[in-house]
Amino acid sequence: MKLILKYFKPFILMAAISILLLFTQNIMDLFLPRYMSQMVDIGIMQGGITEAVPKALSAYDYDELMKYGDISYLYIHMDAVQEEYPNFDASKDWVIAPEYAEVINDASASVQHAEAYQAAVVSVRNGKLTELDKSASLSNAQMAAKYTQEAYERMGASKIAIQQKSILHIGGIMLLITLGAAFITIANGFLSAKISTGIGRNLRRDVFGKVQTFSPAEFDKFSTATLITRCTNDVQQVQMVAMMSLRMILSAPITGIGGIVMALDTSKRLSWIVAVAVIALLALQVIVFSNVIPKFKIMQKLQDRLNLVTRESLSGMMVIRAFGNEGKEYERFRTANGDIAKTNRFVQRAMSIEQPSMQFIMGCTTLTVILLGARAISNSELQIGEMMAFMQYVMQIIMSFLMIGMMFIMIPRALVSATRLREVLDTQTAIADKPESELKTLNGRADGELRFNNVSFMYQDAEKCVLENIDFTAKAGETTAFIGSTGSGKSTLINLIPRFYDVTSGSVTLDGVDIRDISVKELRSNLGYVPQKGILFSGDIESNLSYGKEDANEDELRDAIRVAQAEDFVYADKDGLRTEIAQGGDNVSGGQKQRLSIARALVKKPPIYIFDDSFSALDFRTDAALRRALREYTGKATTLIVAQRVSTIMNAEQIIVLDAGKIVGKGTHKELLETCGEYREIAESQLSKEELL
Repeated sequence: MKLILKYFKPFILMAAISILLLFTQNIMDLFLPRYMSQMVDIGIMQGGITEAVPKALSAYDYDELMKYGDISYLYIHMDAVQEEYPNFDASKDWVIAPEYAEVINDASASVQHAEAYQAAVVSVRNGKLTELDKSASLSNAQMAAKYTQEAYERMGASKIAIQQKSILHIGGIMLLITLGAAFITIANGFLSAKISTGIGRNLRRDVFGKVQTFSPAEFDKFSTATLITRCTNDVQQVQMVAMMSLRMILSAPITGIGGIVMALDTSKRLSWIVAVAVIALLALQVIVFSNVIPKFKIMQKLQDRLNLVTRESLSGMMVIRAFGNEGKEYERFRTANGDIAKTNRFVQRAMSIEQPSMQFIMGCTTLTVILLGARAISNSELQIGEMMAFMQYVMQIIMSFLMIGMMFIMIPRALVSATRLREVLDTQTAIADKPESELKTLNGRADGELRFNNVSFMYQDAEKCVLENIDFTAKAGETTAFIGSTGSGKSTLINLIPRFYDVTSGSVTLDGVDIRDISVKELRSNLGYVPQKGILFSGDIESNLSYGKEDANEDELRDAIRVAQAEDFVYADKDGLRTEIAQGGDNVSGGQKQRLSIARALVKKPPIYIFDDSFSALDFRTDAALRRALREYTGKATTLIVAQRVSTIMNAEQIIVLDAGKIVGKGTHKELLETCGEYREIAESQLSKEELL
């Protein structure tokens, strides 16, 4: 949760506005059923009449009422009544109830208690005087409103006009509320989308940026498959909950609590139905999610596993087919796919139980409200509009619990994803720069002298060193080559120079400065690195060659292609440098991929070149031609070559022979033939006696 809140901070103002809009929208939605109740009870049932006491009476109605009580009225001209209720005859003098009358010549009067008036109206309608019953006050009020309507009609007022005015007035308020809520919903949707996508963007940026700082040690901890899942699926989960929190998660408690308050205010007699429904819904949520939530973390791990199997199967398809193991790989995929499907099925089944259960509770609640509400209406304890409003509030309460149900699904998954993302972001990289005040600089470009000073190296959690007491100097303008049996530590030694790993003991210096005292960016900017496995990126040949030097011109690209012996296939295609390169360079051969990788390093023109067994896929003729051109092109640069073939390195100024992580020979080709048995054994296994000399 801390991670989600951290990434909310840049959007705190927009989030505050969004929450305010959400609160306003929910308040508007809560008031709509109340106005609907007024529409039914006043606009339809009472014909638009809101007053129980008429503002004016005809002489006939006055005389009739005076039979049942001493109710004083004041005779005045009814301009005000004519203005409010159309079709009144303004030429006549009408009787007006004193509470609506203006004081004329200091003359005023008062009516008796409103309930007494209502009782009198009821008596007029029933043809007899009746005692006012407190429990029947609602019915009396409605009958009084009906009498008021009839009294106005006898004075020439239009019943339809009065009713239309009331309905249009209440409907206009409801329309304004609806339009306002719709506008707020759109605005809130815009803000929540902007906030959530911004959070997702920042998370992906930071996670990817962190991964770029990882050394091989961190990649050993996090597989490529899980890093892809964390950068995509996990970020998506956090982004989704960020968006929904500003739409549903915060809306649910507002709607639920507000709905309960409004329902209780509408009818206290039916309030126990709400209490029972809420308790039933809470019990259902607790039962379902106590079983579902533990499965979410398992699902993310299973997703990692499925991605891993899929990635391995697709990238290794040729090997799989060559060994006829399609069935085995299919079984691996089926198992991984089945595991995640089984867990998903459990979650979906649990959720599928929740949905109809909530609908059943909703149906039972609605039926109970209708049955008890109808009885209350028949007993004049509740009006039809109030019952309809109460039902609407009950629906809102239940819908809020449905939203809470979705919240319980999304938040735990998002928290699991946030934890996985935090694991990546909080990982301390093994290779990191020292504080800026302690860093030294090479002033942009190094001279190129590399020295290994009694270097030893041990992998993390390993029991012994893979390199021990490595000591040599690689001078600028010279080629230093490394050879040895498989597993002797050649590539590990080379990987210490760009600080893919840091030495366990000893030091590696560049121009006399420990490379650990140089920023990683400056150090690597002085290196042209060609790995064992040529790696190309999707795009075209030009974009790949200019990867290390974006401002390289076409002449520089052509020179690098010429030296790398790649002209024959680059310019054989009509598109030349614009020839498309597929993902991973899958549309070029291994040898072509190696030559393009070499050309990419050459375009950079660094002071130090590192070729980690980068000529293995080349034929002997191409290898020889490339080495001749390379010696001329690199000039004063330091060249480090790891090779398996003696013919590739026999002209190097310095050859270092490794065996089991130790230097067992150092010198030129001729010197090593005489002094190093391991080198002589390798050379004799590859070259004839004539070629050895």
